[in-house]
Amino acid sequence: MDSRANIPAFDQTEINWDKLDKTKLFVVGAGLFTGITVALYPVSVIKTRLQVASKDTAQKNALAVFRNIVKVDGIPGLYRGFGTVITGAVPARIIFLTSLETTKAATIKMLEPFKLSEPVQAAIANGLGGMSASISAQAVFVPIDVISQKLMVQGYSGHAKYTGGLDVARKLIKADGIRGLYRGFGLSIMTYSPSSAVWWASYGSSQRVIWRLLGHSSEHEETAPSPLQIVSVQAAGGVIAGAVASCVTTPLDTIKTRLQVMENKQRQTARQVVKNLIAEDGWKGLYRGLGPRFFSMSAWGTTMIVSYEYLKRLCTKAED
Repeated sequence: MDSRANIPAFDQTEINWDKLDKTKLFVVGAGLFTGITVALYPVSVIKTRLQVASKDTAQKNALAVFRNIVKVDGIPGLYRGFGTVITGAVPARIIFLTSLETTKAATIKMLEPFKLSEPVQAAIANGLGGMSASISAQAVFVPIDVISQKLMVQGYSGHAKYTGGLDVARKLIKADGIRGLYRGFGLSIMTYSPSSAVWWASYGSSQRVIWRLLGHSSEHEETAPSPLQIVSVQAAGGVIAGAVASCVTTPLDTIKTRLQVMENKQRQTARQVVKNLIAEDGWKGLYRGLGPRFFSMSAWGTTMIVSYEYLKRLCTKAED
């Protein structure tokens, strides 16, 4: 008989951070997540182009933007800024994952006396973990974001051209000092932290709800779920989390992106950006790029979480 038979399904999919081989996790994870980024990066470029398009631009949908990029720059145009993103991704992910897992573990332990339901406990622990991780990683993420987005839109709709990421960094520092690399830092915190919190909370709670619907919970004795069941539930949780997070945070992401790619002579406040977006497109202007952002967050989130959960199982230390 399977020794895990009477353990709730969600507990069987959770692996304690202390039981992981961190070196193996970060090294293997770097390669794994780089591959995922290669596959999904073009969606980020398309989303960014949509968000910064002027009202006179004919490219009003993702397909039109895609066709224009390929026509003008070929496939490499879909990977503008990719080198900068990959360079900063490794340290940023190490910070993110460490903060995420340690915060989740501490929160679950703190919530034990309250006897909360599984979905609620998972939502709180995952949400706080996601928010903490995002805030911790912004010191690395924001400069990478600013540089990569400028490269994504260079030469497009009046934006300046650059020779590469270092050229962007030099010009930003020359014009504004180090703070130039942190344009939109406050909005990044306001965008990514809630987005991360909503994503991880939705993922954690939706998993528990799905397991209950499948007849798995702490109140029932059960057979161990199959690997296919576990992966399917995790993937479904990723899609749900991506849908919720993209709908909640796209307006802030649109404002942040516009602020970060502006040239000095075009500098505006967040309020002015909002006014311009509404004047150009009405309130729906705040949701520019929602389609690509929804696809990106769902596809990235689902692929990432299934890969990450597999990676944790792969990097679990052998029992003595």
